[in-house]
Amino acid sequence: MKTRDLSEHKEYTPGKSTGEVAMEIGKDESEIINLSSNENPRGPSPEVVKVLREKSQNVNRYPKGASETLVSKIAQKWRIKDGQVWIASGGDGAIDYISRAMIEPGDCVLVPNPGFAYYSMSSMFHHGRVEEYYIGKKEGFELSAKNVLREYDGQKIVYITNPNNPTGGIFSRKEIEKIVEGVKDDSLVVVDEAYGEYSGERSSIELCKKHQNIAVIRTFSKAYGLAGCRIGYAIVPEEGSEKYAMINTPFAVGNLSCYAAIAAFGDEKYLEESVETAKWSRRYMEKNLNRNVMKSYANFVLVEVGNAMKSFEQLKNKGIIVRDCTSFGMPEYIRVTCGNRGQTKRVVGEINDLKE
Repeated sequence: MKTRDLSEHKEYTPGKSTGEVAMEIGKDESEIINLSSNENPRGPSPEVVKVLREKSQNVNRYPKGASETLVSKIAQKWRIKDGQVWIASGGDGAIDYISRAMIEPGDCVLVPNPGFAYYSMSSMFHHGRVEEYYIGKKEGFELSAKNVLREYDGQKIVYITNPNNPTGGIFSRKEIEKIVEGVKDDSLVVVDEAYGEYSGERSSIELCKKHQNIAVIRTFSKAYGLAGCRIGYAIVPEEGSEKYAMINTPFAVGNLSCYAAIAAFGDEKYLEESVETAKWSRRYMEKNLNRNVMKSYANFVLVEVGNAMKSFEQLKNKGIIVRDCTSFGMPEYIRVTCGNRGQTKRVVGEINDLKE
């Protein structure tokens, strides 16, 4: 097979799995603590487990009905029209749908550095070009409209991660609105709120009712504990929302994933407990780690360790997986997911004992 030229494309490298690390260090998988991928340590809601058992007999059916029910529930929650909800296979799928709808060959997008690699990957898959705005250590990883708009020059899409991954920092509502008002009408500001439930801040979805050049991405992977189901959504402006029918992959999200999301969406107690678990872990790490820890509004913290690769290996050999942030261009930092209380106390002790 002779593919098109992909020499400028970069491979997405996820964090190591518990199975990989267990094999590498000769331990049972059950002994490994995985704090690398910002997954929910509580597992899925009991309501999700229940509905998956009940609905598994329906996997012979296409997911039209379940998908429509989920769309309606999301629209009701955010008080928007059903057509503004674009269901997708995770936040990644929502990014792809926005790329399909917005990017003409040669169009440019503006992405954060450091930031989520898939913004750039999706843009390039759709024959777009990529430019960056920088979130610098020197400025304390400050997230501001000034920083973004300094690099804005008519790019078709401007990506904002809020809270930011990997820093955990946050743009205020005022700063996001400055960005929306500071770009051209034919540009789209995309606010990725994958970690939004953990922030305690109002969602930028409210701005979609006021402006026609902002979209918001949300996922069920993090706070709702459905990373393995691959389901998320975009909230888009009413103007242009009808384009979904032309760009979505038919039946991209399966029946069981839709049913799981419906059940998770309705279990507010589980969501509150998941958020509180992360907040406790976050506070504990910020207070007890003997390293420089960035203030976080997400379900992880960014920790300065000096040599991320060396620290990763030391922790891995202890049966703990964290994220080496070298791939983000931050070779002196690791990112640590908020675990349960036992996991959090264990990882804090091991990080504090790291050898330089």
